[in-house]
Amino acid sequence: MPIYEYAPIGTGCEHCAHGLEVLARISDPELTHCPHCETPIERRISAPNVVAGTAHMMKESHYAERGFTQYRKVGKGIYEKAGGKGPRYISDDGK
Repeated sequence: MPIYEYAPIGTGCEHCAHGLEVLARISDPELTHCPHCETPIERRISAPNVVAGTAHMMKESHYAERGFTQYRKVGKGIYEKAGGKGPRYISDDGK
């Protein structure tokens, strides 16, 4: 669900005077009044939160720090541990 930013049309109260953020579904109707003081409000356009550069999350150390084990395929049905705890190799022996 996206976070929508609203600003008062006028003075507003302590909750909306400097703007407010509302977590809502896209299908929810747009707010027209502050839920606390009934001051008219309008939705503002804000910058999206864009996550860039997630390659660091795929590092072996990232998995190990969080208690996961990562394996890499080294042959047909054979996987070698790249990070974390667990056996050094695992294999698919057809069972």
